Amino acid sequence: MGFDVAALRAAVARHGRVVRVVIASLRGSSPREVGTAMLVWEGGQAGTIGGGALEYEAIETARHLIGTRLSKHALGPDLGQCCGGAVTLLSEIYDTAAVDALDSEVIARPVRGASAGAMPLAVRRLLAQARGQGIVLPSQLIEGWMIEPVHHPQRALWIWGAGHVGRALVDVLAPLPDFAIIWVDTAPERFPERVPPGVMVVPAAAPGELVAHAPTHADHLILTYSHALDLELCHRLLGHGFGFAGLIGSKSKWARFRSRLVSLGHERAAIARITCPIGVPSLGKHPQAIAIGVASELLNPHREIRREDKTA
Repeated sequence: MGFDVAALRAAVARHGRVVRVVIASLRGSSPREVGTAMLVWEGGQAGTIGGGALEYEAIETARHLIGTRLSKHALGPDLGQCCGGAVTLLSEIYDTAAVDALDSEVIARPVRGASAGAMPLAVRRLLAQARGQGIVLPSQLIEGWMIEPVHHPQRALWIWGAGHVGRALVDVLAPLPDFAIIWVDTAPERFPERVPPGVMVVPAAAPGELVAHAPTHADHLILTYSHALDLELCHRLLGHGFGFAGLIGSKSKWARFRSRLVSLGHERAAIARITCPIGVPSLGKHPQAIAIGVASELLNPHREIRREDKTA
C-alpha cells in the first residue's frame, strides 16, 4: 500500500476538510495491512480499513477530530472483534494547503509526541536509501515518524471496448489500487457518462494504432464490438509485446482467430499466450460474472494458461 495523494487531493477539492485514517502499525491478526487508509469527511467516506467496530469507531472519531491523533486498539478486548490483534491508527486532517505540501515521493512526518525538527537517524537512513537505491519503502511507523511511499499504480491495463462487458470490467477493476486503466473505444459516445476516477478514456477512430503506445509489459483485455477489430488488436499485440492478453469469445471464435493469426505469420507458441475465452466460463455469461472471473484471473499471481483453450 502507499499514500494515494491523488485520491486525497480529489476528496479535499470536493469536500473541503478531510481526515485520512491509516493503519500505522499492527501486532497479530488484523482485517487489513499497514498502510491501508480511508478518507472521512462530514457525511461520507472513501476506502476502508477493514470494517467492523474498528472502522465505525475510527469514523466517528475522525468527524470530531481537532488535530493529529495516534490511537491504539486491541481488536478483541476493546472492540469485540475476532481478529485478536492490536492496531495503531494515525488520523490526520487535510485541507488544500496541507495536500499541496505533499511534494515528495515518500511522505515522512512526525506524529503526535515527536519533534518536527528532529528527524531520527533511522528515518534519515531509510529516506536516503529510498533516494539512492530507488527502492520503494514499506509503510511504517518508526520512532514517532510515519513513513509512506506515494502510491503509483503498478500495472498498466488496457481495456479495448466499452460495451456491456467492458463497462462491467471497469466497474470491478477500477477500485483496485494497483491498476492504471486505459479504456479505448472508437467514439466518445461509446463510453458511459460517468467513468470511475483514475480511468483514462481514449476515444480513437483507429484503436489498433494505439497498441504501439502501450508499454510492452501492459495487460490487455480485448472485447470490442467487432471481430475484425479484435483480430487486428491480437495481431498488433503479438508484434508489439504484452504481459497478459485476454480475448472475449467462444472456443470456436478462438479456433478461427488462431488460424488467421498463423496465416499472418505468428508462431503458434506466441499465439498461445493469448487467453481465450477470458474469465471463468462456469460463472456464466452475464457481464458482471465475466468481469468477476477476469478480475480473479488478473489478480491470481499463479495463473496458468488454460491449455485446452489454446491448442485445439
